[in-house]
Order: sequence, then C-alpha cells, then structure tokens
Amino acid sequence: MRNWMRQNRGFLAFMLLLGLFRTAIADWNPVPSGSMHPNILEGDVVLVNRLAYDLKLPLTDRVLVQLGDPQRGDIVTFTSPRDGVRLIKRIVAIPGDRIAMRDKQLILNGQAARYATLALPAESDTLDAPWQAQGRLEQLAGQAHAVQWLPGVPARHNFAELTVPDGQYLMLGDNRDNSADSRYIGLVPRRLLIGKAVRVLLSVNILGAWQPRLARFGQALG
Repeated sequence: MRNWMRQNRGFLAFMLLLGLFRTAIADWNPVPSGSMHPNILEGDVVLVNRLAYDLKLPLTDRVLVQLGDPQRGDIVTFTSPRDGVRLIKRIVAIPGDRIAMRDKQLILNGQAARYATLALPAESDTLDAPWQAQGRLEQLAGQAHAVQWLPGVPARHNFAELTVPDGQYLMLGDNRDNSADSRYIGLVPRRLLIGKAVRVLLSVNILGAWQPRLARFGQALG
C-alpha cells in the first residue's frame, strides 16, 4: 500500500486539491430534476460559485468569512434543512421581506407580481408530460424571469404572509407546481447555502437519446 501511494502521490495530490477546490471555491453540479424548468433542465451541469457568499472551512458548513449577501433572484444550491439533500432553487425573499402567495401570485412587501404569457421551448412538452406546461414571465420588485405552471397538478398555490427572519431565505423553484421548495421544506438558513449557480457548463438530454444540447453550453443563469 505504501509503495502504491508513493508511486501515485502526484495523482493523489491532484485529487486532494481538486476536492478542496470543489468544496471551497467552485463546483459543478448535474441537475437530475425539473424543479427549475424552464431555466434549468434535467441533464444540465451547472457551475456553482462557492465564494459568492461565504468562505467556508472545506467539507463543512462552518463559515470563515462572509464575502457577500445573497440577493433576490439568485439561483443557489443549498442543503435542504429537512433531509440534507442538495437542492437548486431561486431566492425569492431575503431577510426582512414580507412574502405571501395567493392563487400562484407572489406578493412581496405589499407589491403583487405581474405575469405575462411566455412561449416555452418545444422540449418542455416532453419534459413535463403528461401536463401541458404554461410559461409565464414573472415581474416583481424590478426583476423579471421565466417561470412555469402545470395546470391540474396539486401543489401549494397559497401561503399566508410571513416576514423572513434574519439569516433565513425563502426559496422557490421556477417550475412552481413541481418543486420541493420552501413551501414544503421551510426557510433555508444562510449556513446551508452552498453557492450561486452562475452558468450551464454543458447539457445532455438524459430523458431522451442522450444527445448534447449544444445551444445550452455556456449559457448564463439569471
């Protein structure tokens, strides 16, 4: 064993450095679910900036230095406070915000979101079968991004207004009727944030013929 380690010390050092890089600086995460349709698809591999908010002790949730504050609209990866599973969602409300949902409509600090009809890529019909996805451009608090609804899917379309406490964030999936987000798992503490998802590195159609989606390579997330 010692001989093997001596012979392969260069490879072992590389793997150690790679592991430290992925746990402290940047990471790349395959996305297996459709909770962020239409902006992130199954088979996307997203680049995550782990230094966007905090510098953490590698392999832990211990924050060494706070580097920035998470903002509304950021797409983030985090550890679920319910079961420890890694998730990717969008920050919809930050500490101090008052947030509610009424019949799918978000209301932030007393301002109701506006929704315009948005055409979805043809691929969405297959990804979200047997439901017919409806695309919407959600406009709220000076920001706009695509979301989608799945009519007929029993999801939580309402929650009473709450004020987000310090150090907590409310997360929602862009695929509003097919997402295990803060409506189900609760608010997410800052210490469980992993990083900000900034770009699609590459993408393949894992639900079809595993064909690469070349148009998605390098696509910025926002």
